[in-house]
Amino acid sequence: MNMMQHLQVPNRDVENAFTSLKKNNLLAEGKLIYPSIDGKFRLIPLSENLPKNLPKELSKYEVIYAKYKLDNRIDPNWLTHLSVLINNDDFEKFLQLWPASHEFVGDMMIIKLDKKILQFSSQIAKAKLMAHPNLRLILSDQGVMGELRIRELIPIAVRHKNIIISENIPNELCNTKVTVKESGLQIICDPTKAYFSTKLQTERQETLSFAKELRHMLGRKINLCDPFCGVGPAISSLLHEPDLVNNLLSSDLNPEAIKLLFENLTKWDKKPYPSEASEVEWIYPNRLVGAGDVAELVTNREYLGRWDMILINLPHRTLELLPLIIPLLDTSSPSLIRGRIVVEEKDIDITNKIIQEILPNCIPDKPKPKLTIKRDYSSKLRLCSFEAWLK
Repeated sequence: MNMMQHLQVPNRDVENAFTSLKKNNLLAEGKLIYPSIDGKFRLIPLSENLPKNLPKELSKYEVIYAKYKLDNRIDPNWLTHLSVLINNDDFEKFLQLWPASHEFVGDMMIIKLDKKILQFSSQIAKAKLMAHPNLRLILSDQGVMGELRIRELIPIAVRHKNIIISENIPNELCNTKVTVKESGLQIICDPTKAYFSTKLQTERQETLSFAKELRHMLGRKINLCDPFCGVGPAISSLLHEPDLVNNLLSSDLNPEAIKLLFENLTKWDKKPYPSEASEVEWIYPNRLVGAGDVAELVTNREYLGRWDMILINLPHRTLELLPLIIPLLDTSSPSLIRGRIVVEEKDIDITNKIIQEILPNCIPDKPKPKLTIKRDYSSKLRLCSFEAWLK
């Protein structure tokens, strides 16, 4: 079932709630507002970048999970351009297949195209660029490839000197290294070299909230471990928070990701980092950073038993890796594991039991680790997150 978060609003308040959501950029794109079963409420679909705390004027309404309904009008603006670029018969024939979602990464847009409309890829890309004058490059997402989770992205149109090029695109115009602004911070990324998703911004803000809670429990700065860090988006806001992070272990199997991470850390820490990827090492007394496999990290006694918080963002392998990372935790005081898992909805309950068996030493006054659905990963799979507060 296609589920997502909706704001349940009494009919009389819909206009004011809609205005506030739109002002705060919290509306889901391409989804319909529709009435509840009893007709007393309207369900307003919410953006994936939903903050932990809604604006004050919206906090009185309940956020619920409900089946979403697609707005088949999608974005009338870009569709108007598309209708000019292709004949009317084809436009109407494939109306349900024109891409309803996209992802902005800097001045690029990433879209997924159904196989049935690949023949119109250049026209679709042109229409998107015509509708979004600040965009430079449109990329077709062919899916995540290999162990390093790198997306195969094919350039299908570029804007150069106010001219849109969709055929024989010169390689020099297809630069995919960009800077993304998130929560007031700048993150350098290249989605063709290291996995990066702007759709996880809300997750990262929740992680910041949990890290601050852990700091309060410990009464000191936390020692943070992110052994699947990519270019560093999950640690960016944590490092930016004053007096939050003490020691940091940040590593990734992908050397291209580490090279970009070094660029980011140079900005965030305001200190120079290497220009090329290197193996995990103490670059500064409180910065243990580099390219490496977590399976090798846990064989080094120097790294064990010293981290208060571990981030595990490898959702297809989390259950496999959980037992491996436990020795990294400092068990002399409360600690936290923040993880993500892709699982079928029917398997959520059994997965909760497996996680609780792997992580039995939970803090008594904290809830046991339990999966929370964040969004659909596919028709059957759900992307979920969990927190494990351990003693």
